[in-house]
Amino acid sequence: MWTLQSRKSRKSVLEPAFQGAKRFEELHVFVDGAARGNPGPAAIGVLVLTRQGREVASFGEAIGEATNNFAEYTALVHALRLLSVFEVDRLRIYTDSELMALQLRGEYRVKEKTLQSLYAQVMSMLGRYRDWRVEHVPRERNQEADRLANLALDQAGHLSSPRRRREAETGPGQESLFAVAEEQPAADGREERGGGEGGGRRGEE
Repeated sequence: MWTLQSRKSRKSVLEPAFQGAKRFEELHVFVDGAARGNPGPAAIGVLVLTRQGREVASFGEAIGEATNNFAEYTALVHALRLLSVFEVDRLRIYTDSELMALQLRGEYRVKEKTLQSLYAQVMSMLGRYRDWRVEHVPRERNQEADRLANLALDQAGHLSSPRRRREAETGPGQESLFAVAEEQPAADGREERGGGEGGGRRGEE
């Protein structure tokens, strides 16, 4: 079970200013999953902001061998577990996975068995929010979550190039901070249209 402490117990994933917080009027959650190979070594990245843009929490973690789609869902599961200790009036979720966004809004069915359990967990946890929305955004708007996921992969030793190996040893420079490989085609594939599962239409904009 995910906790408010990083798995290596180095520090809380919450920013110090929010460690005593119990309620938020609105939170914006950016999630990303990265897989080097599809499937291949994978990691997740999560960034949580207030409506005013203040950082509440952020983390990245390697999750082992997975597909891109599995990593995307896993990132959201961990983000929602983190937020489960707070009262949140409005929740806005941003992902650069169009497939996941459409599935959570009930516009596409989740037919891939490896995703069905994660989908069910997400829909169950979203049920506690009266007002939630999932929005598909371009990768340029999801750069920090993407960076966190790729940094976690680098630190786990899954370096995709000599340049990444140098960055892991010396720290990334500003220009290379958001330099990532092009997204691999999703092995799970886009599913056919159909009725939403688990009341996903509550999340439509």
